[in-house]
Amino acid sequence: MSVFRLEAANVVPPAQLHAAFGTAFADYLIGPFSQPLALWPSFLARQAVSLSRSRVALRGSEIVAFALVAPRGPRWRLATMGALPQARGSGAAPALLDELIARASAHGLAELELEVFAQNERALRLYRSRGFAELMPLHGYSLAAGAALPAAGQPPQDVGREAALGWLDAAEAAGCVLPLQVSAPVLASSQLPWQAWQQDSAQLVFVAQDDDVQILSLVDRQPAQQAARALLQSLRAAHPALPWRVPYLQAPQLGGDALLALGCRREPLHQYLMRRPLP
Repeated sequence: MSVFRLEAANVVPPAQLHAAFGTAFADYLIGPFSQPLALWPSFLARQAVSLSRSRVALRGSEIVAFALVAPRGPRWRLATMGALPQARGSGAAPALLDELIARASAHGLAELELEVFAQNERALRLYRSRGFAELMPLHGYSLAAGAALPAAGQPPQDVGREAALGWLDAAEAAGCVLPLQVSAPVLASSQLPWQAWQQDSAQLVFVAQDDDVQILSLVDRQPAQQAARALLQSLRAAHPALPWRVPYLQAPQLGGDALLALGCRREPLHQYLMRRPLP
C-alpha cells in the first residue's frame, strides 16, 4: 500500500488542488472537468466547499486524492471525492472517507451526505461499505428546442431573490429534502442572473439565456405536482423555442414527475442522494 498523509486542503496551493481535480476527473462519467483556474474559486463556492474542512492525501508533496467538504447545518456534505489514476486502489480514498466520518462524529454532527452517480459502481461500493444508504434518486432532464407543451393557465408570481431563498429555507424546514446545490445557500452565492416564479405549492428557479433555459431548482411541496406543471407550462410559453436543461439534481417527488408528465426526457445517467447517520 502506498504511503501518504492527510492534510487540510487549504494548506496546498489552489493551482495544485485545481490540477489534481482536473486529472482525477479527466475520465468522469459525464465528461472531463475542464474549468480554468480563474473560475476555480467560483466552482468551490457553488459547491459550498470549506477548504479548511476538506482534506487531501499527499505522497511527499504530490496530491494523490482529495475529499472536499461542505458544511450544511447539522450535517456535512462530501461535495466530491477523487483519486488520481495512479492512486486508485492505493487506499487513499477509503482513508479520506474514514477520516471524514471520524472527524464529523467528533464534531457532534448528526449525519453525512453525498451524491454519487448510480453508474459509478466503484464509488457506490465504497460508500455503502462505510454505512451510506440511498435516500432518493436525482435525475437530469431535457426538453428539445421548440417542443410544444400544453397552454399555460394562471400566470405565475415573479418573486425577488430574497423571497425565493426564504421559500426554499421554509420548504426545507417543513421537511423537503433538497440537494445542497438547489438550496438557498448555494443559489444565494450564484453569479447567474436567475429569476424565480411561484405558484401555489411550487417554486421554479431558472436562467433563460440566448441558447437555452437552465432549470436550477424546481420544488413542489404537494405530491400531485400540479403547481409545478403550471410553472413549467408558463416557462414554455415565455420561451417557446429554447431547449431546457435540468442538472442531475432533480428529485422525482419534488418536481421531476411534473417534468416527465409534460414530455421532458429523463437522462439515462442519474445520481443517488446518500446519507450516513453518525453516532
